Amino acid sequence: IEERYKKRYKAGDTPWDIGKPDFNIIQTVTTMAIKPCKALDIGCGTGDNSIWLSQKNFDVIGIDASEIAIQKAIEKASKECTFIVIDFLTNKIEGAPFGFAFDRGCFHSLNSDEERNSFAENVAAHLEKDGLWLSIVGNADEQRDGPGPPQRTARDIVNSVEPFFEILSLVSSHFESNHPNPPRAWVCLMRKRRFA
Repeated sequence: IEERYKKRYKAGDTPWDIGKPDFNIIQTVTTMAIKPCKALDIGCGTGDNSIWLSQKNFDVIGIDASEIAIQKAIEKASKECTFIVIDFLTNKIEGAPFGFAFDRGCFHSLNSDEERNSFAENVAAHLEKDGLWLSIVGNADEQRDGPGPPQRTARDIVNSVEPFFEILSLVSSHFESNHPNPPRAWVCLMRKRRFA
């Protein structure tokens, strides 16, 4: 997966890089009144969501496997955030535990229940007690002719995260997009289970 994304950044084939924060993170953080805390943006890309969080007084570390993406994020952000080139699936991130984790399109790029399950376990391992995870996931209920983000069912999400997270909300939405027909998405807010 990491290599696939690195290649796409190199080729400039990054339709998810929209140059602004996704409205789903803005809406969720503001309506759920998520308090500023240490935050981890997993697969932060060029940093738009990390920068938005830091402007809301979150202490943000953005991570991505693509050096190109991280370089762009650093150029955009000046000093508000810390950006690190690292593979989340195989590394412990310095600065844990975090109060809030966010990913837009990372969790859904894992193809098997086992991979998604270990991703969820890794997110939980990086969160403090009662820490929150917001994930924006391609929605399998969309009938699609062309390319788009990987699609997952609500059951895919629940099966993978239930052992480690209590689902606070699972809402059908769409990705923030520069296209007239943005792809559908699940917006899933979860709280780390006490025993995870």
